[in-house]
Amino acid sequence: MAKQKDTPLSLEGGLDELEKIVGELEGGEMPLEKALEQFEKGVAISQTCRKQLEEAEHKVEILLKKGRGLEAEPFELEDKGGE
Repeated sequence: MAKQKDTPLSLEGGLDELEKIVGELEGGEMPLEKALEQFEKGVAISQTCRKQLEEAEHKVEILLKKGRGLEAEPFELEDKGGE
């Protein structure tokens, strides 16, 4: 079953697609033009995923502020040494 381009990807679907693209690019077997197309597609998917995460974060902050007067605190990832 073919995917329609108009159907938005879920976050999980986007991450799966990014993993597939990265694997293909790391394989080094595709022509340069195709690699550039895949890279461009990956950038677009990455932007979509980032937007979805930002929207989810915003919703969580709203819920925290509404419930019990809690205040949202900024979330920072711990440095995993080298990433």
